Amino acid sequence: MSIFKAYDIRGIVPDELDEPQAYRIGRASARYLGASTLVVGRDARRSSPELLTAMTRGLTDEGVRILDLGLATTPMLYFAIEHLGADGGIMVTASHNPAQYNGFKISREHAIPVGGESGLLEIEALADRLPALPASPATTTESDRRETDVRDAYVEHVLSVGSERPPLHVVIDCGNGMAAVGLELLLERLPLTVERLYFEPDGTFPNHAPDPLNEENLRDLTAAVRRTRADLGVAFDGDADRAIFIDERGDPVSSDLVTALLARRQLDRAPGGRVLYDLRSSRATAEAIEAAGGVAQRCRVGHSLIKADMRECDAIFAGELSGHFYFRFSPNLVADDGIAAFVAMLDLLGHERTPLSELVSPLRRYHASGEISLRVRDVPALLRAVEAEHAEAPEVSHMDGLLVRYEDWWFNLRPSNTEPLLRLTLEADTEERMVHERDRLLAQMEASAG
Repeated sequence: MSIFKAYDIRGIVPDELDEPQAYRIGRASARYLGASTLVVGRDARRSSPELLTAMTRGLTDEGVRILDLGLATTPMLYFAIEHLGADGGIMVTASHNPAQYNGFKISREHAIPVGGESGLLEIEALADRLPALPASPATTTESDRRETDVRDAYVEHVLSVGSERPPLHVVIDCGNGMAAVGLELLLERLPLTVERLYFEPDGTFPNHAPDPLNEENLRDLTAAVRRTRADLGVAFDGDADRAIFIDERGDPVSSDLVTALLARRQLDRAPGGRVLYDLRSSRATAEAIEAAGGVAQRCRVGHSLIKADMRECDAIFAGELSGHFYFRFSPNLVADDGIAAFVAMLDLLGHERTPLSELVSPLRRYHASGEISLRVRDVPALLRAVEAEHAEAPEVSHMDGLLVRYEDWWFNLRPSNTEPLLRLTLEADTEERMVHERDRLLAQMEASAG
């Protein structure tokens, strides 16, 4: 069942993922978690209602009581698990993937993720052995399943990450994903002038794909920021656990630099705290965290891995190049939340009273390639060959793929955990060095292209 990925379950519906599989995944999840009560939610994809119904039938056939959020963001489900004292939860979503995909994100108590290294393979093995969806229609009672609304409580939850409420003009692009479900009540509490783009949840994604990392999907947002002379733009992915920010000039701000900026305010609240940044991040990120009095710690890529690391080292905040931002909401709840990141950005701008472009400008002192992805025939062989060429580098790490660091430049080659791709990220002190080393590595990758 190749739909089981490193962080979640995801596949094309119905070719790779269908209702009988959803039923077995529900039963297997219940058995693995040993749960009596689980929270469930779904995104607006056309296949989500049917997959949710089949999956929850699997749960109730195992004796699990369901708290159903209905349409929700993934971070709302994380919050609900903790807020309602549930044993875990399952979100039906394919996040930023195209409309034909769907899947499941599974969490245990305190919204601790179930990933490839923390139970997902065991659920796969269980699901593979379970019987198919029964032909008879399901019967549920109020004791089996209860509709639950946590939106008001969720607003208080995300407001906890920042205290400043500046009267800014912002443009928000929900991409027809789930962000609007978490935003509408929040926006009533904020003194903002808001231009709304694509707030209506629509799982066909008629305006653009729900992936804000692709700059093509930011064109409408950047145009609206420039046209309206807004102070800030923000775009959310399909399930709103990621946020990408646009400055007042209409230029995207790299999320590693956003991590550095948001960490500064989180450290105001928890002086000396530990902040994690993923290994693809600019050197400026760690330097800014340390300049703010924090402890900067490099980490692997992926939400389940980062949350585990945050719990292990008691970190207060973390950020990824992909636009995931992680907050320690309470001693027990560590979660990524795009809407909380939006609140944190408003708090930063209100506190600094400086445009975002000016705040980020000093951090743009290095030259980065961005993340470049290519299909490669033999990833292990290519990584071995590249590593051999850089055996004398001051630092060679296998934390996540291959990380090589020199005095004036570094690169990371990392196999994707969700797609058959090899990803290159590189940064140098000068643009000339960045271009030279980038092109040299890309030539090696292209020579091994699959």
